[in-house]
Amino acid sequence: MKVSIHSIKENPHNPRTITEEKFRKLVKSLQQFPEMLEARPIVVDENNVVLGGNMRLKAAKEAGLEEVYIFRSEWSHDRNSEFIIKDNVGFGEWDWDMLANEWEAYDLEDWGLDVWVPEIDPESLTDGFELADGDKPPFQSLTFTLSDAQAQYLKERLAEVKQDPAFQDMDAAENDNSNGNALSLLAQQWAEQKTSL
Repeated sequence: MKVSIHSIKENPHNPRTITEEKFRKLVKSLQQFPEMLEARPIVVDENNVVLGGNMRLKAAKEAGLEEVYIFRSEWSHDRNSEFIIKDNVGFGEWDWDMLANEWEAYDLEDWGLDVWVPEIDPESLTDGFELADGDKPPFQSLTFTLSDAQAQYLKERLAEVKQDPAFQDMDAAENDNSNGNALSLLAQQWAEQKTSL
């Protein structure tokens, strides 16, 4: 399907970046061979937000193209998130901060992305191990063990919470991890409901 390039929205949560040099080469390729976009359309969700092809869209705009070919996904939110990672495993550079904040490490690893996990020598964590005052970040990482059904249910609830206006009003300066904020809001809403009974 061919649509106006202005009807397609770049994905603000795109975890892939490319160097300026590679971007310039991509622009030149599209100027010389715009039919490439028909062979490899830009994948978008139901709101025309890019799932696959952010850099191609940006390069097409830079190349002065007015129309692009798209494939509109009818997949679930989770499937769309999975596609974003799998579509980009072999290309460009990763925005590791965004990956850490927007995706779960176990999903990324399952989808083919090598995720770095720090190795800690248990011998180095003696009773005398401490961080100096002020060096410890005010964040905690919690790990849960869930069944597949529980994990899927929790992911769906977190996705719903992220659509809630109360989530949009949360102070992201306190924590820039969207899953952490959604889980915190979910717990707050549950506690408020419990006390109102």
